[in-house]
Amino acid sequence: MERLSALLRRLVVLQPGEAPALLASFATLLCMFASYTILRPVRDALGITSGLEKIPYLFWGVFIVMLVLQPLYGWLTSRFPRAVFLPWVYGFFIANLLGFYVWFRLGADRTWIARTYFVWVSVFNLFVVAAFWSLMADLFTREQAGRVFGFIWAGASTGGLIGPFVAHELAVPLGASNLLPISAALLAVSLVLMIAVIRLQRTQAAAVRVEEPPQADAALGGSLWAAFGQVVRSPYLLGIALFVLLMTWVSTFLYLEQQAFVAKAFATADERTRFFGGIDFWVQAASLLMQLLFFGRLFKWVGLRAMLVSVPVIMTAGYALVALAPGFMVLVVVYAVRRVGDYALTRPCRDALFTVVSREEKYKAKSLIDTFVYRGGDALSGSLYKELTGSFGAGPATIGWLGAAISALWSVLALALGKAQEQRRSVIAR
Repeated sequence: MERLSALLRRLVVLQPGEAPALLASFATLLCMFASYTILRPVRDALGITSGLEKIPYLFWGVFIVMLVLQPLYGWLTSRFPRAVFLPWVYGFFIANLLGFYVWFRLGADRTWIARTYFVWVSVFNLFVVAAFWSLMADLFTREQAGRVFGFIWAGASTGGLIGPFVAHELAVPLGASNLLPISAALLAVSLVLMIAVIRLQRTQAAAVRVEEPPQADAALGGSLWAAFGQVVRSPYLLGIALFVLLMTWVSTFLYLEQQAFVAKAFATADERTRFFGGIDFWVQAASLLMQLLFFGRLFKWVGLRAMLVSVPVIMTAGYALVALAPGFMVLVVVYAVRRVGDYALTRPCRDALFTVVSREEKYKAKSLIDTFVYRGGDALSGSLYKELTGSFGAGPATIGWLGAAISALWSVLALALGKAQEQRRSVIAR
């Protein structure tokens, strides 16, 4: 442990006694993200198994389930400390994974298993992945967060590489359904490590008697409708909501086009899982390199406005390429570029848009946009795609030109939002 602590001090500014909790947090996030990113290629493959024409309905299923469970999650966090209920939640999802595995092995109707699993993975993401950062905010002080959260997040990036690699290498020899116990085992390890983090951090905090201003963790009351009113009354927040809505449309059209091509290119769910795992691996690797080597420099050189508009402009060109030369590899590359741009550029820039709003708006409105608007955008764009390709017989070229038009509109909105953020920031700085 002493050698590890010495190595850590070269990477992170550490206070005495922090190393064990920091290492355990890193390992927890690594195992958790590896578990989740094994499940994601399986989800995409099973989405095809459920029927291509049914995927838009699955988006509506995700939207409805999230609307129901988001308030439940809020109620749990207000009633119980995360350190109390999260271990039980993790145990519940480990049991779910093993249940899905048994369901697959029993040879039941795979269509309904696939549909249930597709929706369930989104619930997993909310209660397992997203909730972990809330726990970290509870356990670490603001001063500690500034020093150590970057290192802890590196655990997610590492796990995000391991999971897709496992899916790519083992989906065909073992079978996609046999990846679920591997994911469950990783989640079980993360559960044990999480309990260790909670105990270690409480012990360390008690030893140094750290006291935090209560505002950071104070509960914020209000309902979904209160947040909705905030967004509607603020042109700035309404612009962010529209930005996210257009982003989901650009993403969903490409996702569904890719699913249609993959369904023709690969015959089995195992082969499709292997393909999706390979794509996820390279997307994660490219995103990590972008974040480490380029994001900070680009932000300093060109500013938020240029970075916010970069992905919409690239997608305008990408969709035009799909329209002019529709084909499997063109679509795969364009969709992969969009995902890398989202992880490395759009997502952090989108978060930066909320740095110039009030604390109440930041938490309430951001939560509404990240759940209701995001998932609702997926559902609406999925239904539109189904109508265009089904009722009107639109092909890849038509979808490409429509996507280019939406991306161009997205670019204009990104420019306006970037300018509005800069104006708000200058007012705050006075």
